[in-house]
Amino acid sequence: MTRVIKTALGFTVLLGGLLFGGAAFGQASPTSGTIKVWGIVNSGPSNKPTPVLVTGVIGDHGTVQNVNASGKPDGNGNYFKLTLHKGTFTVNGKQFNAAFSTAGNPPPDYNSTTCTGSFLVGPVPVPAVSGTGVYAGISGSVNLTAQIAILLPKTKSGSCNTGNNVNPLGFWGEVTGQGTVSY
Repeated sequence: MTRVIKTALGFTVLLGGLLFGGAAFGQASPTSGTIKVWGIVNSGPSNKPTPVLVTGVIGDHGTVQNVNASGKPDGNGNYFKLTLHKGTFTVNGKQFNAAFSTAGNPPPDYNSTTCTGSFLVGPVPVPAVSGTGVYAGISGSVNLTAQIAILLPKTKSGSCNTGNNVNPLGFWGEVTGQGTVSY
């Protein structure tokens, strides 16, 4: 009786392998579906990694950082590398970064009395370009939107300090996005 059960179980696994490909033998099958991305934006010229959460078909968290085309950290890089617990993936943010230059400088709601303003950029598509770990072979795209608010300090003369390297007194920035990926 035991031999019959083992034979039937073995036949079932073999049949499953023939019908469903490698998945019955422990090989990962491709995963695809909708994801949402939730991230924080750095408040200055630094390029330190910031928290990121990915939900949907990818359920993972970690950090995100600007990188260059070679994947090396670069504050002026046009790519975003998400370093997550199950692997990494990089998206091409060139269009997203370019959208900031057309958002207006100063922001549309800039107040020169209070030295405050805010931006809303997006949604802008950012395609996935590479991945490691479980995200190896990732493809697809996410439409990112950024919301940023800033409070700048004043100079000794009382005007707003809008210099490139000024540290804001207050800053809030978040990036969210939704798209479809396969990996």
